Amino acid sequence: MTQLYLILILVAVVFVTLAAILKRYRRCPSDKILVIYGKTGKNATGSITSARCIHGGAAFIWPVFQDYAFLDLKPISIECNLTNALSKQNIRVDVPCRFTVGISTEPENMTNAAERLLGLSVDSIQNIATDILFGQLRLVIATMDIEEINADRDKFLANVSTNVEAELRKIGLKLINVNVTDIRDESGYIEALGKEAAAKAINDAKKSVAEQNRYGETGKAMADKDTRINVAAADADAVKGENSAKIEIANSDALRRQKTAEAVRLAVAAEKVQAAKALEEAYQSERDAELARAQREEATQKANIVVAAEIDKQKKIIEAEAEAEQIRRKAKGEADAIFAKMDAQAKGMLEILTKQADGFKNLVGAAEGDAQKAVLMMIADKLPELVKTQVEAVKGINIDKVTVWDTGNGTDGKTATSNFISGMMKSVPPLNELFNMAGMELPSFLKGPKADEQPQPTEAEK
Repeated sequence: MTQLYLILILVAVVFVTLAAILKRYRRCPSDKILVIYGKTGKNATGSITSARCIHGGAAFIWPVFQDYAFLDLKPISIECNLTNALSKQNIRVDVPCRFTVGISTEPENMTNAAERLLGLSVDSIQNIATDILFGQLRLVIATMDIEEINADRDKFLANVSTNVEAELRKIGLKLINVNVTDIRDESGYIEALGKEAAAKAINDAKKSVAEQNRYGETGKAMADKDTRINVAAADADAVKGENSAKIEIANSDALRRQKTAEAVRLAVAAEKVQAAKALEEAYQSERDAELARAQREEATQKANIVVAAEIDKQKKIIEAEAEAEQIRRKAKGEADAIFAKMDAQAKGMLEILTKQADGFKNLVGAAEGDAQKAVLMMIADKLPELVKTQVEAVKGINIDKVTVWDTGNGTDGKTATSNFISGMMKSVPPLNELFNMAGMELPSFLKGPKADEQPQPTEAEK
């Protein structure tokens, strides 16, 4: 009995173990990706992987060490109604598009999706993809002309797919389909291109109809002309034969010849009238064709000139605004430079005056507070320069030739030559007068004795 209980317990343990193992063995549906995370081992390069992705098949999930989740592969439809996108020609266009994306099943992209999209809802994934699609769509439009976007849709879609696919791979998505419903621009450029093409097709059709009508009327007129000429020729031959047979009966056949001549005249006049009518109808057809061609040329010129003028107008407005902004910035920079320069000059002048005032203050302090002595010290320091300046006043005079007439009337033993030199030296202002002009007084020890204080010559000296 005890052995039976042991067998039953062993069978129960084995059954529970198998059930647990089977429960941790997960199968991956075809529309999902099985993401195993936790301790997943290393990849081919030897680095630890953040997750192991399986598309199709099954895998055993180790309890405690691993866990799993699913990524849905169902396509996500995203509507991107892009507005005011700037093209290569600086024309803003509206490009409503619908993109279909889904999680990629490529090994590298599945890992990116597991790292960046696992646990996110469909709305969150859609919002992330929408931001990427809007940015790349604007980038593609900025590199293409309006004509390329509107006419060469295959090239436009190829550029969009190339740019968008590269960005979507970074988050594990794949671009499935791109559908551009319509393209519009705010300036009406695309609509003008359509009108131009329609007008050209209509004018070509009108021209073709007019040419066919002209060919038909001309052919009919030529056929009538040939018929009348052949009939007239036949009648002429008949009349000629009859007249040849009746030449011998001149008198009796005169009345008949007159009537025959009248009939010939009427026939010729009728032929000319019909020929003139045929030419008139041909000219009318040609005039209609020329009028149709002139109308087509007028429509083409309007489309080319008006659209080009509008584009040139927008371009000049943008260039004028850019130039005005550049002038404003340049003027502001120049004003800042002038202000900085003047501020630096003012600070330099203030520093110079401050240093001079401090120096003069120290000089007065050295002169025991007597400003007059301080001035004398400054004059004594500058005296060699003052004397040198006086001497330099006459040093640079270049006298080529001086002629002095000495009359012998010199006084105090001075000749006319010495008087000339002395007078020229006296033309230089004395130091005393220079100081008086400056509002200062020359020190007495530099003035010398006055005229009345000078010593008088003795009798012996006289």
